[in-house]
Amino acid sequence: MSIIQEYLRYNRQMILPEIGDEGQEKLKKARVLVIGAGGLGCPILQYMATAGVGTIGIVDFDKIEIHNLHRQILYTQNHVGKSKAIMAKETLEEMNPLISILAFEEKLTSENAAAIMQDYDFVVDGSDNFETRYLVNDTCVALGKTLVYGSILNFEGQMAVFNRNGSKNLRDLFPEPPNPKDVPNCSLNGVLGTLPGMIGTMMAHETLKLIIDLPTLKNELVLFSTLNWSFTKIKF
Repeated sequence: MSIIQEYLRYNRQMILPEIGDEGQEKLKKARVLVIGAGGLGCPILQYMATAGVGTIGIVDFDKIEIHNLHRQILYTQNHVGKSKAIMAKETLEEMNPLISILAFEEKLTSENAAAIMQDYDFVVDGSDNFETRYLVNDTCVALGKTLVYGSILNFEGQMAVFNRNGSKNLRDLFPEPPNPKDVPNCSLNGVLGTLPGMIGTMMAHETLKLIIDLPTLKNELVLFSTLNWSFTKIKF
């Protein structure tokens, strides 16, 4: 891999004094696992890849459906019916051939979570259900992994960083998951495609900051309403 190629590709972010050569090298050496390659996962993956994160893992067992296309920006009409993990990997490899991308085309379970997550420095959760969110959180706690968490509902999103240098985790904020019957989802409530794009980009931004060792959220939940552009941080 040519150093000149890397500089030409990344120099606009390397110009920032907070990043420079040292920060870019940290990105290159980083290993980030993204859970879910859907509405949140697509922008997370895209910005991880284009920033030069050296190794990216993608976990998703779903197939691409036509109703995904208004918000899941890595896919096209020609991808309908194909694996999200595989298509995301192929698209990202075209975007940036200088990095390594691994696809896990399987459902994350209590049996395989630790084995999949153990080789990564950071985990970013773009899943869309509480069962997976709590599984990811609990596995990160068990393995000592930093977790970037985000979720969306209607016109609102939230984000937090869990389990970073002794900080709190999801169960400190919400000890038990809600009853699935009481939790609305995108298929029932709908979602404007730009919302997961915004929250996913925020999650990607926070992950890049974590890798570069810039100041990040600690025991704080960000609440973001896109209807009235209110932005609130709650300490927990």
